[in-house]
Formats: sequence, structure tokens, C-alpha cells
Amino acid sequence: VIGQPAKSKRPKEHGENKIFNKKVKPKTSKMKERESADSSLKSQSILTQVMDKGRFQKLAATLSLSAGQSIELRCKGSNVTWNYPSYLDTFKDSRLSIKQLDRYGQLILANSTAADTGEYSCWLQLCNGNKCRKDETKTGSTYIFFTDKEELFVPTPSYFEIVYLNPDKPAVIPCRVTTPSAKVTLHREFPAEEIEIDGTDIMYDAKKGFVYQHPTSDHKGIVYCKAESQGARQISIKYHLLYVEVPKGPPSATIAASSNRVGLGDSVRVICTVLGEPDVDVNFRWQYPGQELERPLIIQNFWRLIKRGIGHTTRISKSVLVVEDFKAKDAGNYICISQNLQGETTVATKVELN
Repeated sequence: VIGQPAKSKRPKEHGENKIFNKKVKPKTSKMKERESADSSLKSQSILTQVMDKGRFQKLAATLSLSAGQSIELRCKGSNVTWNYPSYLDTFKDSRLSIKQLDRYGQLILANSTAADTGEYSCWLQLCNGNKCRKDETKTGSTYIFFTDKEELFVPTPSYFEIVYLNPDKPAVIPCRVTTPSAKVTLHREFPAEEIEIDGTDIMYDAKKGFVYQHPTSDHKGIVYCKAESQGARQISIKYHLLYVEVPKGPPSATIAASSNRVGLGDSVRVICTVLGEPDVDVNFRWQYPGQELERPLIIQNFWRLIKRGIGHTTRISKSVLVVEDFKAKDAGNYICISQNLQGETTVATKVELN
């Protein structure tokens, strides 16, 4: 889970919130700007690290610790929410302990490893009944590097990852390092060559990896990273870069029945198909005759990646509705509603009794 950095209040512009029936000295405006700046600093102060002998240390934007160390973080407040590397949740890691005490939230990570490298953040929740929202003025965030001479790259559970290159947004090759000072280079597998990093179109961020600001189909292929630190060298896993060019918007859906005229006792399949971006999930809902009568049907959903042209990849998602032992009550309209983050699309087909 990516941490959410603190958002400080915007300093007031000159002339903002003027009181027109009263003279306002410029000094007052400066005071307000200073108070706003103080508020910005205060928003960072709710996150602290517990040091030896009960001392506390305010955290900077980044922190470097040796792997194996344990760390205790505290966040001031009576209703604190935490963000930390998501794999700690995935594997229900017993090394992580989170508690809410009267005046602060506590996060303890014992026996840290290189894989724990990432963003750790917290914020206060403001609740009114069952509804809660984030208090933007009371947040804290730090990125912790857990350095390990044996693991220059942050370990991943797989040996191969797919990175989708969309023309309308940056793409990240996530070869993050555990040592911020490590020298990292990017390499293409075929033809074998080091990729030039110009700092504009392609840049490196130790917290993210290599970032392609404007991906094109020329960037597709298999790449990997090399890291070097204090004489130690390591090669990352391989990343397969696939170029995607699918218009943004609600799902592009089609529907078809195996037959639009079906005899009594026969079977019919109605297939709803969506073509879209490889990393965008599609959800399906159906409306069909006999639904209110709870007619037992079989519905199967699945997806796969297909190549369309040179270097272009699309995700094909399907929902298949199967009616066995067709009856008169099964005749009528079969409606498929497909939905993604951009919206939903409804398509329909009619199946009649032969």
C-alpha cells in the first residue's frame, strides 16, 4: 500500500480574506503566512520514531536503517490509521504490531528485512457517527530504507513482472533499492544494451524505480536493472514491457448467443465480451428471463491477454451465461452490464423459443 504524504495548508495569498471595513496592516498578513507555515510543520510532527532511553525523534522524508533492526513509530492522536508496505498484510506478518493507545497509535516492526523498505505513513481520522474522513492537517510520512549488503534491490515474490506502457501516463519499472546511494542502471535484454537515462523522458527514483514519463511502442521489450554499492553488485528480476493503446472510457462490450432460437430442453450460451486495457478489471452483471423465479443458471467469468498488432496488448474479458434444459420461461432478453472505473455499458440480445 503506498503511503499518502502529508498535504499542508496552502499559504494565503496577499489580499485573501480581507476585511474591507477595517484597515489591515501588512504585518498581519505576514503573521498569517507564518502561522500557515507553522501549521505545515506541525502537520508533519505527529509521526515520531521512538529512540533509546525513551527519546523521540521527528522523522524526515527518508530514513535509512540496517536490515535486522527493529523500529517503533508513534503517531499522535486517539484515532490513527496507518499505511505501510502492502506485503506485510498479504503474508499476515507476525513481525508487525499495530496498537491504538489513549493518546497515540503505535507501529512496531521487529527484525526488519530488505523487503520492508517502503513508505510508512499515518493520519488522524475524523469521525461523525459511522462516517470517517482523513484529517489532512494531521498526517505524517517517511520512506524507510532497510539496507542489506546481500539485497541491493527490494526483494519481490516473483522472478518476472509485466509492466504496461500506456501512452497517456508514466510507466514505472519498480526496481527499488534498499540503499539510496546505490548506483542503478537500466538494461535491455535484446538487443543487449544499457538504456540511456536522460533525466527527462526516463529518470530514476530510488523510492519508485525507473520512470518512463512518455511511454511509446519503442520502449517495449524485456529489461532489467543493475545496482552497485560499495563493491557489491546485483541484477534485478526481469520486466516485460508491453505497449497498450486502448481508448479510455466505459467498457467496449459486445454480446452474442450461441443461437437466438432454441428448442425445449436444449442448451444455449450467451457470451458478453469486453476489450480493454490489460490492467483494468471489468465486472459483469446479468439480467435475464426467469431471474425473479431464481432460475438456476451457470455464469463463468474469465480474462486473458491478446496481442493485437506489433507490440500492442489488449485484455479480453468474458462473461458466459449458460442456460441448460431451455424452457418457455427462459425466452426473452438477456442483458449484460459490464463496468470498469470509467463507467458501465449495457448490451442485450434476444433468445426465443423455437
